[in-house]
Amino acid sequence: MTTSSIDTQAQAGTEVAGEARELLAAVALEPAGRVTPSVYETARVVADAPWLTGHGRRLAYLLASQRRDGGWGAPGGYAVVPTVSAVEALLGTLRAGGGDRSGEPSRAELAAAARRGLGVLAGWLLERPSLPDTPAADLIVPGLVERIDGHLAWFAAHPGDGFDSPFPGLPGVDRRRLDALHALLAAGRPVPQKLLHAFEVLGSTARRHRDVSLVAGSIGASPAATAAWVGSPAGADRAALAYLETAVGPHGGPVPCCTPITVFERAWALSTLARAGVPATPAPKLVAELAAVLGPQGTPTSPGLPADADTTSVTLYALARLGHPVDPASLLHYDLGSHFCTWQGEDGRSVTTNAHVLEALGWHARRSEAGADRYGARAAALAGWLRDQQEADGRWADRWHASPYYATSCAVAALDRYAPAGVAGEAVDLAVDWVVATQRADGSWGRWTGTVEETAYALQVLLGVGRPARPGVREAAKRGLSMLTTADGRGDDPPLWHDKDLYTPVLIVKAATIAARQLARTRSDLVGTGSWAPERARRGTS
Repeated sequence: MTTSSIDTQAQAGTEVAGEARELLAAVALEPAGRVTPSVYETARVVADAPWLTGHGRRLAYLLASQRRDGGWGAPGGYAVVPTVSAVEALLGTLRAGGGDRSGEPSRAELAAAARRGLGVLAGWLLERPSLPDTPAADLIVPGLVERIDGHLAWFAAHPGDGFDSPFPGLPGVDRRRLDALHALLAAGRPVPQKLLHAFEVLGSTARRHRDVSLVAGSIGASPAATAAWVGSPAGADRAALAYLETAVGPHGGPVPCCTPITVFERAWALSTLARAGVPATPAPKLVAELAAVLGPQGTPTSPGLPADADTTSVTLYALARLGHPVDPASLLHYDLGSHFCTWQGEDGRSVTTNAHVLEALGWHARRSEAGADRYGARAAALAGWLRDQQEADGRWADRWHASPYYATSCAVAALDRYAPAGVAGEAVDLAVDWVVATQRADGSWGRWTGTVEETAYALQVLLGVGRPARPGVREAAKRGLSMLTTADGRGDDPPLWHDKDLYTPVLIVKAATIAARQLARTRSDLVGTGSWAPERARRGTS
């Protein structure tokens, strides 16, 4: 290696470490976490809490985020939930006499957006789209279609009252799950804890429901659920009102689907940096606070949500990699025998949850004889299950993220490090081959379009495994790193993470890009130097 190459590599290492320190500082300074706004959630706050600070700004956000075709959200079935939410909120605002007030869009603008949204929504529902596996979609859609039909019937009975629509009603949708839920609650059964995050689906039934209590001021860590429970500010719990004011920010604005995400953000960011060997040490207080959230059944993503195996396993792995291991016995609460559930009563199964559990159990199984005795066999069996979930072309897919590049990077990282010898080598190689084969012409990777986030995951697959390099890896990695260094920070990637709507946990994604560049530094045997270095290092400036 030349002196110039060594200097460039050292400069790049300094920049990567500096970015990691800045990231950790942001994580500590913004304990609620940094999350992009949600059309779905914002529209629910518009509908159920028009009295909340910034109502006009949230209406303007809905208008500004409408697509050219009249819908909202990501392509395909991902658009149904945000679109049905936005349309219902706009119709409800018009029905209540909103618009043309100070700080609000005009009634004409609201009506035009609602009419365009209705048109595209009616066409989608007529085709009976397949909804992605996002939380509560099968409850949200029929509940909001019913509310939209109620608005349309009201406008039909009040012609000239601000919305003249040719729609007699939307096509029917499957209501079986929603009707069963209402029947359950009518029979006096308790509200399922996993419903709390989407409590707004109950409509007027949600208001001050006697069987539901606030946790840290919220219902299910959701602005929409909390707004539906509050109903009216008159006599409302001060903690709930404070939670909602915090969610909309000091000036009022759109809201995320889930807030705060303190544990989730910290665990994912710290584990991602540690897994890649990024030289950045978090403050002892940050590590201590992360360890303190672990209880007998692990930890939830946020107060008011059920504890889950995903957040618990990532927290355990982060602490272990940072030199503060905690016995992972809490994960055994989620063991179904064949695999681990994300939480008890989960509908479906998650590849990434099980990949994270494998990392947590596998780390402990390899660090002590006692750990091997207690967790070794279970980790080995789980590795086999995870391998068997691989698609024929080499990818994995998951219920918590829209992109197979995320699921594949999680599965490959776990299998490459913690699967027994001979169990997953071929699966890892097949995944690497799939990543190489699906690179875009500009060097990026992505499901719908090339993104910085998905490119970072793809590079982690190519550069993070310990197996011999596969054909095409060197060239693909160099092209991907070139794209990453030029596009990182542009801020126009679509949201890809699953909640009721798609969202981006901004600092978690930033950690993934830092990790990809760190791996490039440690794999100069594959990518060389210079082409992968951060832009300032390539210019030789600080």
